Amino acid sequence: MSQSTKLKEKPDYFLLTVIILLLTAGIAMVYSSSYIWAEYKYSDQFYFLKRQLLFASAGVIAMVIFMRIPYNTWNKYANYILFFCYLLLVLVLVPGIGMVRGGAQSWIGVGAFSIQPSEFMKLGLIIFLSVFLASNQKYIASFKKGFFPSLILVISAFGLIMLQPDLGTGIVLITTCMIMIFVAGARLSHFFGLALIGLVSFVILIISAPYRISRITAFLNPWEDPLGDGFQIIQSLYAIGPGGLMGVGFGESLQKYFYLPEPQTDFIFSILGEELGFIGGTLLIVLFFFLFWRGIKVALEAPDLFGRFLALGIVSMLTIQAMINISVVIGLIPVTGITLPFLSYGGSSLTLTLASAGILLNISRYSRL
Repeated sequence: MSQSTKLKEKPDYFLLTVIILLLTAGIAMVYSSSYIWAEYKYSDQFYFLKRQLLFASAGVIAMVIFMRIPYNTWNKYANYILFFCYLLLVLVLVPGIGMVRGGAQSWIGVGAFSIQPSEFMKLGLIIFLSVFLASNQKYIASFKKGFFPSLILVISAFGLIMLQPDLGTGIVLITTCMIMIFVAGARLSHFFGLALIGLVSFVILIISAPYRISRITAFLNPWEDPLGDGFQIIQSLYAIGPGGLMGVGFGESLQKYFYLPEPQTDFIFSILGEELGFIGGTLLIVLFFFLFWRGIKVALEAPDLFGRFLALGIVSMLTIQAMINISVVIGLIPVTGITLPFLSYGGSSLTLTLASAGILLNISRYSRL
């Protein structure tokens, strides 16, 4: 595809500033939420901070590189990228290669350094689906030529992720892709039929795994099992509640003293709410809103269909993941086990998030902003 708009010298500085602010807040909160646990487990209160700085550095380098690679380059290699992502998802299921953590066989690596293939698949599938939708938009209203091939692609990736199992990442992936397909022009009637199938499948997924049923019941009434399945959400609410308007102060959280398990990961927003209060939590949500708004603007102003779908997919993925994480933390939905973009401790998640942001920033260099 050719670029119909001349390359600008600079990316969208507003979007770049929002990303830097989110990353900076994440580094600060990883240290504040983890130093007690790090001192206890590793005799080094900076253990998680140092590793997060390493992940952030790798992610920023990836972001800068991807920000300078013309986004249409990914169009040429979409098939290879998707194949590599599928290969990783298969390898992680092989005994002896995949690593089990928290009951899920979702990592490949050695010791403490590992990658999470499902994170690669999120970006890889967005790239491939953007190519497919841009090339076949005139067929997307057709179930046979457009909607069904897209659906098979998404369901196959979702199925491999669920074999680990990783419901949270699977939900983010399938929701992001459905948004892209809907915007491309798929018929509502196709989505209604898919919704019925999805509802039945969702019920089967819950029934097939007792721990998922426990999460549902814990969500409805966490006090029924306060020391078991309801423990995390209760401790999360105990953190957010005392935060009040202004918070108890940075570094002064009580819940990170072994009440909230590993608070630097999925429940980092709980510690932020406790230490920085309603104002701090609101400001963070505002930053995510700005990320969404500016990302959608980049998508709308992109010079071609591939750029529009790619920007839409990336900003949808980041926004949906943030919404799910925060909703879990404040008790609006059951626990799914998913990180908060730019903030939660983690290697693959943070690095791939920043790499995705780099692609979005490159698209902004061509957009008519």
